[in-house]
Order: sequence, then structure tokens, then C-alpha cells
Amino acid sequence: MGFLFALLFAGCFFFTAPFVGYSRSLLQTPQPTTALDVAEALVKTKNVLSFDPTKKPAFTPLDQSLSASSPSSSPSSISLQIHPRLSMHKSSHLDYKALTLSRLQRDSARVSSLVTRLNLAVNGISRSDLKPLDTGLEFGPEDLEGPIVSGSSQGSGEYFSRVGIGKPPSQVYMVLDTGSDVNWVQCAPCADCYQQSDPIFEPSLSSSYSPLKCDTQQCKYLDDSECRNDRTCVYEVSYGDGSYTVGDFVTETITLGSDSVNNVAIGCGHNNEGLFVGAGGLLGLGGGPLSFTSQLNASSFSYCLVDRDSDSASTLEFDSSFPPNTITAPLIRNHQLDTFYYLGLIGISVGGELLPIPESAFQMDESGNGGIIIDSGTAVTRLQSDTYNVLRDAFAKGTKNLPSADSVALFDTCYNLSTKSSVDVPTLSFHFPEGKVLPLPAKNYMIPVDSVGTFCFAFAPTSSSLSIIGNVQQQGTRVGFDLGNSRVGFVPNKC
Repeated sequence: MGFLFALLFAGCFFFTAPFVGYSRSLLQTPQPTTALDVAEALVKTKNVLSFDPTKKPAFTPLDQSLSASSPSSSPSSISLQIHPRLSMHKSSHLDYKALTLSRLQRDSARVSSLVTRLNLAVNGISRSDLKPLDTGLEFGPEDLEGPIVSGSSQGSGEYFSRVGIGKPPSQVYMVLDTGSDVNWVQCAPCADCYQQSDPIFEPSLSSSYSPLKCDTQQCKYLDDSECRNDRTCVYEVSYGDGSYTVGDFVTETITLGSDSVNNVAIGCGHNNEGLFVGAGGLLGLGGGPLSFTSQLNASSFSYCLVDRDSDSASTLEFDSSFPPNTITAPLIRNHQLDTFYYLGLIGISVGGELLPIPESAFQMDESGNGGIIIDSGTAVTRLQSDTYNVLRDAFAKGTKNLPSADSVALFDTCYNLSTKSSVDVPTLSFHFPEGKVLPLPAKNYMIPVDSVGTFCFAFAPTSSSLSIIGNVQQQGTRVGFDLGNSRVGFVPNKC
């Protein structure tokens, strides 16, 4: 069983609408510059390579992972801990630049996967259209073929949580992903399973394991499914580059901290390879009907992503309210693809000056092309090339006093700060309707790429119509999704 992608859609879309001026009276004006602590950042680049998660376990036991001290949780909300990748997996890289290049390689593959997925949806092509379905065969796990290399195709898998699967719950690490809907976990018996930190989930030991029939709504929601001869549902999830995971589609009990959710549709994957550095599977937080968020019937959820180079933790919360100081923006949905969370961004400023970028550069058109999503699995923010060039040039103009350095991978604007302990850089802010402004900390857009003082401007261009706000720009900010009221909220410094 496999996918043959005959077409690659290159979603190029250019906007030529004139720049729309904004009334300065409606805009909060950020400070023109902000300080970047160079010394602190370089210390982290050295410490992260020596961090050993076996000496400081990242995750508390399952029944203790509910955070009682979360900054925004309410008594009725569900909360669990989030940890960065290196908290559970010791880096194999000898130096920080090698780690950076590895991250950027994963990130480029992730972006390519998201763009391909959108292009297929906009062109009305489902994954099942790309291969013949043979629904009459009886087959076992050994016949379910098709590797998934999620560390390089589905995304960087930078943030994990501890989740219980089944009754009694078996603990596994799960990658959290707002760009995916289908939840899945590795299952025995394995036709081909990659190595994970915990034992492979054994369905026969769970009293709540229940295969779904092919005529159920959950099975029908899948982009691609097949039926066994006993009419039970087999799922297949592709991640854009031809890799995929295959197995039985079932309902199970999911345990988060001390809270259990029954009858969650989840893939029980019998053939999987190379996923997420030891994680047992994926918890989908997208907007589609099969995501964990949708199956929980959550009215809202929020997360705060800690620095990728730290060993600290934060929380993922469901059904918690926005605090009073939340900076809000419209949450927009794409009628062609309900997974992604689009953001009502209207402008970007550098050094307190709004850039001459038309609003259309951030807007989705009637066909579903364009727009900007906020994604937990993408690391570096991608902007359409014309938009990126305006932003990059404005930032470079404001940093002429800093010594330049050679470009690094997709970063074309870099600096040699090896002799500096702190520098002032232009403040970069996102602007939303009704005068709402989100200034970013300098460390969220000027990041070290090695341990000797090379820092780069952490935005990148894309030839796709789709723009993406990545997790580097989200670090340290609690990001909330008010699904009932179609709002995205940002609360800085709330991890």
C-alpha cells in the first residue's frame, strides 16, 4: 500500500494590492528598540548540548502531570505539561551549529508538507485520489506497508507531553501538533515500529480498546481509509512527501494528568518508522473533526512554548479562559482545509514604524490560497517573498551598526556578535485589527546559530501563498485559541 504523488503543486501567489495606510491614532506604538541578551543566549547554546534528561527526568509521573499552578487554568480546565524536545532526548550533535542545521532541515521538510497539504485541498484532490483503494482484501499488520519519517517530514516534533493510552493507562510521550488532526500511537503487533522511550502500546491489555467500523462517522472523516473483511476501519495518514502511518482506527481512553477522556478516535499504528525521537505518537490539535481538541468538544485551548534550549516546562490547557490582558486577533478558518488556524494579521512594524505591506499579503482569497497560519510544529516564521524582503530590509537598515556575518542555511541576514554581551535591535511587532499590537522579544527573532556569537534574523521567505507563524516567534507567549468566539489570544511572558 502506498501513495504515488504524480503532481506537486507549487502554490505561488502574488499580491499587488496597494498599501492600505493605518491611522496612527488606532495603533499602539512599540518602543523603537529592544535589548538582546547575547551572553545569556550563548550560555544556553553550550548548556543544551550537555543536558542529560536521564539525570533530570523531564516528565513527572502520569498522575502528577496535571499542573495545579498553571498561570491561566481554571478549576474546570484540563492541563498537562509541555516539554521541549531536548528535555527528553540528549542531543547527538557535537556542536550547536550542527544542532541548528538539523533543526532547520526538519523545519523545511515540515513547511513543504503543510504547503503540499494545502495545495491538494485547494485543488480538490484527496489523498485517496492519488492511489487505488483495494477494499476487498483481508490483510494483517504485516501487510500494512509504508514508512513514516516524521522527524523529517511531519515536522520537528519540538514539543512533547506525557499521555496515557487505554485502561489502565499506558504512558507514552506524544508530540503536540496544531497542524494535524489524526491522533495516533504505535501499537503491537508491529510490522515495522521505530524505537520509542516506552514500551509499545499493547491493545490486548486495554479494556477500553474498540475497533471502529467502516460505516462510522469517525472512519468517514479520514482523508484516506480502507476496510478489512470484517468491516473494521484501517487508517492511512500521509505527511506530504509520500511517507505515512498505517494501522487500525479505533476508539480508546486518553488520560491527561488526572483527567480521562473516553471513546477518542485514534490510530493504532502497526507500521511506522523514525518518529519524533522516541515519542510514541502524535496528539492532533488541529481544527478538523478528528483532532483531540474537537473530540474533547473544547471551547478553547492554549499552550505556552518554552525556549527550545531550556529544560523547563509549561502547560497545554483546554477550556481555560483568556486573562484580561490578552492581545486578541481574529481566528479565521479555511473552507478548503479545516485543520489550520489562520490569523487575522494586518501589518508588521520594525522599530515602531509600520511597514508598507498591503493587507492582502496576509489574507486568504476565495479559493483558500494565501493567508497566514499559526503553527506549533513549524519553527521559523515563513512570509511570502515580497513581504519577507520588505521586513528583512527594514530590519537590516536598523542594524547597520552591527557587524555582519555570512548567511546560514535559510537565514540570509546574520551578525557576528562574538564581542558583544548585549545589543539593541529594532523592535518587531505584529499588528492586528482594533489597534492590537504584539511586540516580540528580541530573542524570538534574533537567534544564535552557533556557540561563538553568530546570530541570525529568524524569519524566512516562501514561494508559497501560505505564510506561517512558527514556534520560535511564539516562545514565552501563551497562545490561546477561543474556538467558540473565533479569536486567537496572546499573553506575553506567561509560561
